[in-house]
Amino acid sequence: MVAALYVQTGGCYFSLPHVEPWDQARDARLYAGPYPVVAHPPCERWGRYWGGSPTTFPRLKKGDDNGCFKAALAAVRTWGGILEHPEGSAAWHAHGLVKPPRSGGWIPADHMLGFEGWTCCVEQGAYGHKARKATWLYAHGVALPNLKWGKAPGDFLRLEDGFHSAEERRRAVKQGVIQRLSKRQRAATPIQFRDLLISIARTAVTFERVAS
Repeated sequence: MVAALYVQTGGCYFSLPHVEPWDQARDARLYAGPYPVVAHPPCERWGRYWGGSPTTFPRLKKGDDNGCFKAALAAVRTWGGILEHPEGSAAWHAHGLVKPPRSGGWIPADHMLGFEGWTCCVEQGAYGHKARKATWLYAHGVALPNLKWGKAPGDFLRLEDGFHSAEERRRAVKQGVIQRLSKRQRAATPIQFRDLLISIARTAVTFERVAS
């Protein structure tokens, strides 16, 4: 079994054999084992627009995710598995993790802190996403496979990042600079990428497997 934490209700992790999904209603912060995990903690307060839109007032607090990332990181370290977050996530710095190179390859993430985690950068576009969607991974207690490193070949849609207003985004769409992806489309995990993360998590040696 693998536990899929912080996943969309009714999304691609639901109805899979040997996968236990934890959506928002179930509250993945409460996960207490015993299975290895694939964790997708929310990223809104850790990204470029952590403070909200340009019109949001008062500004939101950076890193204020109600402890989701901290709990996800602890679950991966405790039970083995893998966690994903957008490239550039401020959560890495906040939790003392080393930032991985965009070129790819696994590097030690937190060995200086006394843990044995590893981190890397991949593009989800190489695994079926409509956008490149560069992603940082943190793995602990699992086998580390070679992945599709570096810039994925092909043409991809641009995510709605780097714009300062809704009007600027609308102009870009009208001019053909980007094609709009819905929030759910941007957040969705491609099937190939989901299967990759599950396969990595399943290499963890858990208490359940030791007992059996």
